[in-house]
Amino acid sequence: MFLPQGAAAVTASDTAFVDYVGFYVGGTGDVAVQTAKGDTVTFKAVPVGAVIHLHIVKVLSTGTTATNIVGLKA
Repeated sequence: MFLPQGAAAVTASDTAFVDYVGFYVGGTGDVAVQTAKGDTVTFKAVPVGAVIHLHIVKVLSTGTTATNIVGLKA
């Protein structure tokens, strides 16, 4: 099992590059991301406390309504 080695509060941005191996959602909503492979996907209605494991390079402000998102670092 892979465990993240760090974490950071997320400020959603359509332009800022990040390097997360997943994210935690503290406030229910949608989370739009760009993956390391270049895919753009929106996780709809993510519940409080959910952890999504995926290598992401952007947490997009357009389409993200969830709050209190924490990015997990390798």
